[in-house]
Amino acid sequence: MKRLSLTTAALAVALTAPLAGTAAAESAAYPVKDPKLNANPLYKAGTLPTTACEEPPVKKNDRKLARAYFDAVVACLETTWKKHLTDAGLPYQKVRVKHVDKFPKKYCGYTPEREDSQSWYCDKNRTMAVQIGKSWLKEPSDLWLFYIATSLYGYHVQNLVGIADAYDAVPYDTKAELHEQSRRYALQSDCFAGAFAKSVWPLKGRTAKDWNYLVSLVDGDGPDDERVLGKASSARAWIKRGFAGGDPGSCNTWAASSSKVA
Repeated sequence: MKRLSLTTAALAVALTAPLAGTAAAESAAYPVKDPKLNANPLYKAGTLPTTACEEPPVKKNDRKLARAYFDAVVACLETTWKKHLTDAGLPYQKVRVKHVDKFPKKYCGYTPEREDSQSWYCDKNRTMAVQIGKSWLKEPSDLWLFYIATSLYGYHVQNLVGIADAYDAVPYDTKAELHEQSRRYALQSDCFAGAFAKSVWPLKGRTAKDWNYLVSLVDGDGPDDERVLGKASSARAWIKRGFAGGDPGSCNTWAASSSKVA
C-alpha cells in the first residue's frame, strides 16, 4: 500500500513552487529554525487524553461500511483532539469529511492521482476528502483505514496550531532543502497518528500483532518518486515514536536531524 495515496494540498502545492522559495529576500537558516515549527506550543501540551474508540464492523468490498468506519474513527479523533487542544488553550475547529466516488481532475488547487483509493487534506477549507476504492476494500479489517483517517487528521492538527502556515512560509534555497522540509511535514502527521493510536489503545479485539502489522504496511517514497514523504523506515519510525508515549511533543520532526527525516 502506497503512502502516496495520503497527502495534503499544502504539500502538493509547495512542491510546485519555484526554487526562489518564498517572497522573503533572505533565506532562513537551514535546517529549519522557525519557532512556530520547532517550538510550537502543542509540544508542551502533554500526552493525549485516554479515550475509548470503538471500531464499527467492516466487510470486504463493502464501501458503505468502510465509509462508516472512517467516519467513526474521525469522530474519535475529534473527541480526543478537541479536548487536548482546548485544554491547552490552542485553536480547535472540527474537520470536514467528504467521501467521493472519484476525484475530479482538479481538487483544492492540485491534480489528484489516478489511483482507485486516495485521500487528501485541503488546508483552505479544512476538509479531509477520501476516495475508498477496491484496493482499500480488499482487506478493510487490517487497520489501514484507521491509519488513513488518523494520519490525514494529523494534517488538520498542523493546520489548526499554525504549523501548516509556518511550513508554507519558510524559505528554501534548493530542491533538496524543499524536499526535506516536505518530509518533516509529512512525517509529523504520521507521528501524530501514532500518538492518537496510543491514546485509544488497545482497541477492542486488537492486539500488538494488529498494530505491528499495520506499521509494516506503511510505505514511503518509491525509488522513482521525488523524496517528499520519507522512506518507509522513516515513516514507520515516526509512527512508532508517537505510539510509544502518546505525546504529540515527541513528534517535533522540525528539530530532528536530517538522518531522522530521510
